[in-house]
Amino acid sequence: MKVFFKTFGCRTNLFDTQVMLNSLKDFEVVQKESEADIIVVNSCTVTNGADSSVRNYINRLKNKKVYLTGCGAFTKGEELLRAKKVNGVFGHSEKKRVNSLLKEENFFKLGDLETIDSTIIEEFKGKSRAFVKIQEGCDFKCSYCIIPSVRGLARSVNEEQILKQIEKLASNGFGEFIFTGTNVGSYGKDTNTSLAKLFKKVSQIRGVRRIRVGSLEPSQIDEEFKEILKEPWMAKHLHIALQHTSDKMLEIMNRRNRVKEDLKLFEEIAGYGFALGSDFIVGHPGEDEEIFKEAFENLKKFPLTHIHLFTYSKRSNTPSASMKNTVSKQDAKRRYHQIKALIAEKNYHFRKKHPSLEVLVEGRKGEAFFGYDQFFNPVWIESSQDLKGNWIYLDEYEVKKEGNFAKC
Repeated sequence: MKVFFKTFGCRTNLFDTQVMLNSLKDFEVVQKESEADIIVVNSCTVTNGADSSVRNYINRLKNKKVYLTGCGAFTKGEELLRAKKVNGVFGHSEKKRVNSLLKEENFFKLGDLETIDSTIIEEFKGKSRAFVKIQEGCDFKCSYCIIPSVRGLARSVNEEQILKQIEKLASNGFGEFIFTGTNVGSYGKDTNTSLAKLFKKVSQIRGVRRIRVGSLEPSQIDEEFKEILKEPWMAKHLHIALQHTSDKMLEIMNRRNRVKEDLKLFEEIAGYGFALGSDFIVGHPGEDEEIFKEAFENLKKFPLTHIHLFTYSKRSNTPSASMKNTVSKQDAKRRYHQIKALIAEKNYHFRKKHPSLEVLVEGRKGEAFFGYDQFFNPVWIESSQDLKGNWIYLDEYEVKKEGNFAKC
C-alpha cells in the first residue's frame, strides 16, 4: 500500500510528519497524492481558515483511505469520523504507532497530552534545512488561543536526545537547524536548563553552520539569550510574538507583554543587526477604531521587517469566543492590509541597507533557484549550475519589493 502525507500548519507539524515517516515500515511512501492508496492528513486548527482548509482537502479526496492526525484531530476528528470522511483519527502521542494504525479502520484514538517524542530523525526528505522539535505544549493562557487545549502544557525534549539528533542530521549533510515547538521559549523550564545553554552546545557540533529559532515570547528573551545573539552561528532573524501593540488590547487578550517594554526590546535587538518578525492579530473583540489607530501608530515605531498577520478567528471554548464588541469583517480586512503594507515597506528599506547575504539554496522555484538569507528574506538566483543545498554568498543583487534577485 502506498501512503502520501499531507501536512498543514506550523513547523512543529513538519517535524511530526517526519516522525511518522520514520516510523513507517510496512508501506511505501509516495510524493504524489495521485499515486497513493492512503492519505495521512497532519492537520492544523489554529484558525477557522485552517480548519476549513483541512476539511476542503479531505472532502475532495476520492477512492482513498484517509487518516486524520494533528491538532485538528481534537477539534474536528470525531465529527469527520462520524460522517465517514476519514477512516481513522489519532492524536499526537499516537503518531509513532502510525505503522500499525494504518492497518486499522474506524477508530478514534487521541491518546494523551503529556507525551514527548523520543524519535530520532536522521533525514528530512526534499529539505535543505532541518526542523527540530525541542518542546511541546504551552503554559500561556491567551484568551483567543485553542492550542494549549490540543497540545497540552509545556514540556521539554531531553537535551541529550536533541544533541544526538543534531549530530545525526549534521552527519547527513544538514547545516541549518530550525528549532521549533508549541512555545519554544519555554524550553528547559522543566529540566533546569535554557535555550541559550542548548544552542551553545548545538553550535559545537561539527557541521552546524546556522541556527534559527521559532516564535519566542518577549518575556523569554533574557540576558543569557541576548548574549548568544552576537554569535556568528545565530541567524540574523528573530520572530518575537507581540500579537498587538496596544496595552488595552494586550490586556483583553490576557497577554503578558506590554508595548513600552516590547519596543525597548525590539530596538535593542535591531541594534545587533537583526531582522525582526512578529505575530499580530487584527479584529479581536474589543479592538475599536481608537485602539487600532493607537496600535498602528505604535507599530510604526517598531523596527519590524516581517509580520505573521492573523484576522481574529473565533475558537470554541476560549474566553475570547464569548466576548462582546466584535469587529466587522470589513474593518478587520482593512486593518490587515494597512499593517501588511506598512511592514512590507519596512522590509524593503531593511533589505536596501544590507549588502552582503549568505543564502542556503533550497531548490528551484520557477526558472531560478530559491533560498533564504540570514535575515530570513527570500532570494532568487539565476544560475546554469545546480545550486540546491549550497551556501551562496552574494555581494551584488537587485532588491525588489517581492525579494532579492541575483545571478551567479
